[in-house]
Amino acid sequence: MLYRAQGEDMVSRIGYAVSLDGLRFNRFEKPVFTPGSQWELYGVEDPRLTELEGKIYMQYTAYSPQGIRISMASTLDFLRWERYGVIIPDIDNKDAALFPKKIRSHYVMFHRIEPEMYLAYSDDLDSWSKFTSIAGPRPGMWDNLKIGVGAPPVETEYGWLVLYHGVENTPRPTYRLGFMVLDLENPEKVIKRSDEPILEPEEEWEIFGGVPNVVFSDAMVEHEDNYFIYYGAADNHIAVATIEKETVLDWIRS
Repeated sequence: MLYRAQGEDMVSRIGYAVSLDGLRFNRFEKPVFTPGSQWELYGVEDPRLTELEGKIYMQYTAYSPQGIRISMASTLDFLRWERYGVIIPDIDNKDAALFPKKIRSHYVMFHRIEPEMYLAYSDDLDSWSKFTSIAGPRPGMWDNLKIGVGAPPVETEYGWLVLYHGVENTPRPTYRLGFMVLDLENPEKVIKRSDEPILEPEEEWEIFGGVPNVVFSDAMVEHEDNYFIYYGAADNHIAVATIEKETVLDWIRS
């Protein structure tokens, strides 16, 4: 697991933790990824990992006085990193995640130009174009303020299963999680989307904290007959929730 943490200097860094069962983790003493450029003076956050063509790629958010940008790095062992820097430099942007394979000969990446979820396309993982909005907030629903991708997509026989976060416009905005399903060959086509959230702040440590009323995920892992959803709770804790794969597939089929 990669996770974001802050020290007393309030700069975000990325730590590394390992587990045999997906539930109990041991943390490395020092961060494995730290700010390395002027784009990252305030920190590096929200790592999302995708295994692609023999490497593990990490999309992450770089914070600096210049704004918020999507950056990328890759690794083979989580200790040594190749940095590619900011990959969409001209606009505030975050919530990025790669698809685990090419679609129609192009690399495809989620990103978020507030308040909507977008896709971008590339031939080389360096230059990104064709920014296309695929989904946005829904008036009167649990995700009526803004949305963004959670975990990188999981391929199923019915489509790309995408975990995403939605924010409700309340006095203290509330972050919840839901699913959407995208067409396998045309991921700009949304097949299905959660009418109700699958996870929302309920526990005291999800409701109260550095950023209250938040469950926010960057990772969903397929393990045996379940999906393990790892999420941040109120910006103070890391937690995991599980859901049976068959329950999710039944929802897609219904």
